[in-house]
Amino acid sequence: LELERIIVDKPIVLKNIYYDLDKWDIRPDAAIELNNLVQIMEENPAISIELGSHTDSRADDKYNATLSQKRAEAAVSYIVSKGVNQSRITAKGYGETQLVNRCANNVACSEEEHQANRRTEFKVVSIAK
Repeated sequence: LELERIIVDKPIVLKNIYYDLDKWDIRPDAAIELNNLVQIMEENPAISIELGSHTDSRADDKYNATLSQKRAEAAVSYIVSKGVNQSRITAKGYGETQLVNRCANNVACSEEEHQANRRTEFKVVSIAK
């Protein structure tokens, strides 16, 4: 994972941080990318981040908000388990409010298109002086 320059509040999509339908567990492919984020956190001890998780549109809005929060919390728990201080990470579930494609409610989409929306992003929310 390469960062050109840290910009506060600019979301950065983590590659391969995807979730299976109706699940929030960290898949092996996601763990690899989260390990890269752990390294970034270790190399930049002054940054605090938000991990924002998202769902596809295939459930009601309230359910998806809850599911995405569980996904964000699972990602935070994974990073904390690797030694990063929890006070530096906030979990935020966005549900289906920030889709990356046309796959809104009642739109026919492929599984791959839906998968693109089941993701986690991070953004730096502060840099300690």
